[in-house]
Amino acid sequence: MNAPVSASKALEEVRQLVAADDRRDFEFAERGFIATRKDPVIPRDDGKGPAFDLRAYDYLEDESTTETVNPSLARQAKILTRHGLFKVMDGIYQVRGFCVSTVTFIDAGAGWIVVDPLTSVEAARAAYELVTENLGQKPVISVIYSHSHADHYAGVGGVTNAADVAAGKVSVIAPAGFLKEAVSENIIAGPAMLRRARYQFGLTLKHGCCGEATSGLGPKPSIGTPSLIAPTIDITHTGQELTIGTVRMIFQITPGTEAPAEMNFFLPDHRAVFMAENANLCMHNLLPARGALVRDAKAWADYLTESIRLFAGESDVMFAAHGIPRFGTEEIVTFLANHRDAYKFLHDQTIRLMNTGLVASEIAEVLKLPDVLAKQWYNRGYYGTMSHNSKAIYQRYLGWYDANPANLNQLPPEPAAKRYVEAMGGQEAVKARAADAEKAGELRWAATLLNHAVFNDASDRQAREQLAAVYTKLGYEAEAGTWRNIYLTGAQELTEGVADLSPVAASADVLAATTTPMLLDIAAVRVNPAKAEGKDFRVNIRLTDRNETHLVTVENGVLIHEEGIEDADAGATVTMTRPELLMTLLAGFPLSDFTKTGSVKIDGDAALYETLTGLIEAPKPNFNIVEP
Repeated sequence: MNAPVSASKALEEVRQLVAADDRRDFEFAERGFIATRKDPVIPRDDGKGPAFDLRAYDYLEDESTTETVNPSLARQAKILTRHGLFKVMDGIYQVRGFCVSTVTFIDAGAGWIVVDPLTSVEAARAAYELVTENLGQKPVISVIYSHSHADHYAGVGGVTNAADVAAGKVSVIAPAGFLKEAVSENIIAGPAMLRRARYQFGLTLKHGCCGEATSGLGPKPSIGTPSLIAPTIDITHTGQELTIGTVRMIFQITPGTEAPAEMNFFLPDHRAVFMAENANLCMHNLLPARGALVRDAKAWADYLTESIRLFAGESDVMFAAHGIPRFGTEEIVTFLANHRDAYKFLHDQTIRLMNTGLVASEIAEVLKLPDVLAKQWYNRGYYGTMSHNSKAIYQRYLGWYDANPANLNQLPPEPAAKRYVEAMGGQEAVKARAADAEKAGELRWAATLLNHAVFNDASDRQAREQLAAVYTKLGYEAEAGTWRNIYLTGAQELTEGVADLSPVAASADVLAATTTPMLLDIAAVRVNPAKAEGKDFRVNIRLTDRNETHLVTVENGVLIHEEGIEDADAGATVTMTRPELLMTLLAGFPLSDFTKTGSVKIDGDAALYETLTGLIEAPKPNFNIVEP
């Protein structure tokens, strides 16, 4: 890639803001520090490199970093990457900086309550080992999942196991609907989301002043073994109370905020409130860059109002699933109110401007928080941004179409680019205009021009390098960690190509929690209609290990499945186990591997099931983004 280019002129405003910092967040981040790991590398169980390296962000201590990292983001990153074991208050401890999320250990007398056990088994195990090393050996007696995103449950296998949960030694507590949401969010659009997540989190970027500098919400996610143990206790309503060991807990459910299934809780005997991922050290996103259903900013604000009324005035400590705690009742009330007001302002003013006729891009250009809210570090756009979030709100209410007929049926990027380039005088003319725009500091316009040039001729090395240089400058200027990652990943792929990353295989317990209808949904969205043309048939599937029956119908290029239905006139009946269904339908294993041994039995047309599997195409995990 090109040598780094300083973006210091564009960053002068945030330099002044950082210079005036009262350092309160740094004090909160340091408070209660006990120890960190002696070995900075947390190894992966499969031996394929580190799950996490605690040295990854050491470069942030170099003052010259802010020439290529927005000073405001650099400040945020220093706070988020302070790693180790911290005492939040008597009986409550956190391990921070081992993953994008934060894991909490609450002393319940006979053992630990573990809240949100990180993204990987390896990182969660390392956190538990650090707690044991410094606070003494205690068993885990309960695990709490605050919500249905993987960075808050997938490391559970590092702190407990399914056998102890099944034996009643360990309870697993989660909001109602957790399991469905946890396994379904990435089921249908998973491959596309994972590809886009590389951009959001900068997964292929190196750490350093010219690379990844956190996502703005936390360090890079740990990369290791995922796990999932189904909840044993559902939290169904606000005000529900539980006592785990010596710890009393009062819950507040907050569905549809940062996650479809989410909850906060209050510890009355500790005067401490846990805010899950509903209150953070940054403005969150209403629509992740990786993709998701748009979140409800109004509901988010309303639940924060409820949190203030229920718990804030009775709390001396607030802790959360990312970032650092806050201390003191007045601090907590003010923080939650200001955070609430930011989301409410964002929602209400987007709607107001929408109803005056502004479209999403126009709203994003003019909408700014009032100074009283914008000057709060925890409202700044490190993870979500005002621009991105206002567009998400517009999408939630009105969708992608802005009502301008010219945008109703636009040309796709590649043919549009060829026509734009032709209209502007050809490829060389476009590159020259882009160079002038870059020199003038009009980086967004330069990126637009050069994007057309690359989509017109992806083999034009100069156009690719010019665009990569512009993306690099935009990345260096970005206050949002996510935007930095996106721009720098785009630059990387323009100059180095797309890294061949194989998706992490789902663990056995994640697959066990995935229902058979969900697996058949995956198959349905992978049917190639050209291959299915003229092939209409029905197959009964009997799963002996689950005592399930499913009727699969293929007609008109569509796969339909019905649970609990068996058709006597179906062309074939296949008797098998769920793992055999998974391996043959989605993993590409030949059916003959199992029919030869007699483990799979087929009554009727033996070729029909292989016809079915032949219609299913695997997704392409490394598809192009910044070029055709």
